[in-house]
Amino acid sequence: MSAHTPEAVEKQKKFYSAVGTALLVGTIATVAAASVHLGIVVGIAVALVIATVKGSLVAGYFMHLFSEKKLIYALLALTAVFVVALLGLILSSFGDQQGHPHGIFQVPPRHVEPHHQEAAASVSEKGDHVP
Repeated sequence: MSAHTPEAVEKQKKFYSAVGTALLVGTIATVAAASVHLGIVVGIAVALVIATVKGSLVAGYFMHLFSEKKLIYALLALTAVFVVALLGLILSSFGDQQGHPHGIFQVPPRHVEPHHQEAAASVSEKGDHVP
């Protein structure tokens, strides 16, 4: 059977309609999950599962990745490695952002004096109020 026969075209239309329906159901599931209070961890896990399924459907069928060669998968794996590495760099600086300085990111105490202390010092020296 040729790929351009009316039967093959009709079969492809039904297949893509089924994938589109699955994406619509995934969108409805996303909205339903967002309206239910699941908590932070469970909510994030549910959102990631739904997004992974929907993303896999789009990438696999509409972008034809399920029928691609191994080079595409190698590039996809390389991209995933870089994403994990960059996220690791971001997460490794988490302690620096939370007031636990270490390494080259250590800021000396009282590096910059707060502005409100200058105003308080001028009030005490002059005895009048400085706005």
